[in-house]
Amino acid sequence: MTATLEHTNLTVSDPDATAAMLGEVFGWAVRWRGPALNGGLTVHVGSADSYVALYRPTGTPRPFDPAGSYTQVGGLNHLGITVPDLDAVEKRVRAAGFTPVNHADYEPGRRFYFRDHDGIEFEVVSYT
Repeated sequence: MTATLEHTNLTVSDPDATAAMLGEVFGWAVRWRGPALNGGLTVHVGSADSYVALYRPTGTPRPFDPAGSYTQVGGLNHLGITVPDLDAVEKRVRAAGFTPVNHADYEPGRRFYFRDHDGIEFEVVSYT
């Protein structure tokens, strides 16, 4: 059996808002919402097979520094999401108020990137 990625866990400023955005852009649903580590809040959003855990600690989390992600050990560089219709998702990304950048056609697919309201970078890829 090949291992698969079940989830990733990100600290965000507003788990409900980020879950709503991911639902609008990728068609994902909230799988669970509840209390988390040290009195925080977590929202799980995704599909039946995998999800992103969106965590907010108590208090105000430190802001993300996108410039440091590629230079810090353990830094989050981006999340790669495969979609069947890249153009449709790009329209939803724009409708959500984000700017798609770095479009590329490459073997075997097409892609673009965008950053959300917390500075988290998403790579959106289609292999169709």
